[in-house]
Amino acid sequence: MSAPVSLLTAGDMPPVTVLNPEGRSAFLLVADHAGNRLPRSVGTLGLSAVDRERHIAWDIGIASVCHALSELLDATLIQQNYSRLLIDCNRPLGAAQSIPVESDATPVPGNQGVGAADRLARESEIFLPYHARIAAELDRRHAAGAPVLLIAMHSFTPVFAGFVRPWHAGLLHHRDSRLAQALLPLLRADATLTVGDNEPYAVSEETDWTIPEHGERRGIPHVGIEIRQDLVARPDGQRQWAERLAPLFRAAAARLEDAGQLAARSPLLQD
Repeated sequence: MSAPVSLLTAGDMPPVTVLNPEGRSAFLLVADHAGNRLPRSVGTLGLSAVDRERHIAWDIGIASVCHALSELLDATLIQQNYSRLLIDCNRPLGAAQSIPVESDATPVPGNQGVGAADRLARESEIFLPYHARIAAELDRRHAAGAPVLLIAMHSFTPVFAGFVRPWHAGLLHHRDSRLAQALLPLLRADATLTVGDNEPYAVSEETDWTIPEHGERRGIPHVGIEIRQDLVARPDGQRQWAERLAPLFRAAAARLEDAGQLAARSPLLQD
């Protein structure tokens, strides 16, 4: 049997950062693609510095949006710090895009021929600690009888595979649309915005992990938020979007509470 492969070393950043862990808000913000770090052990994955800053490597701008939202809402944020090219923390383990060999027509040389030991190291040192931290926070709130609304924050490239995307933002949901349905009309009330409903992406158990695993299976209100990256690439846009979303999040939560849908304890959804 071959020796275990170690991915992270003493000089590498931890895979997970928790901001405002004592936040009093019911909102729990999570960011699967907040960072574009790479461990020293994998070098650059064979990619240029330009490619490592592109959308293929991370969700541009979303970390700063989340930091501002955490402050405005007094909400806990759990963010993943390593590049989605190392391992995508919003893909089921073993899926083709979990450790992509190509992203948006760009080959990822360091992901060609990744062996079982290296794959296991990426899973056990990056993916699993991140999701274990989310699960632990949800377990803590469940044990305390505290309500929770899970918000999975992302950003998307304005142009993908040659298609110019018309949306400024989008809401993602699948088996449980409570929070999305409360939030969508609030966002669309701004006539300057084009807001997608399950656009530019849709959630499924085949392509996504965070919402199915932590939202749907626990039966807690949740939604995925996508913001176009050119709108949040700079600090002024990041703050603007945080200040736009924070009161709308509160208003959507109030709608759920008024409808009796913001329960402190919710059963797991059954398959």
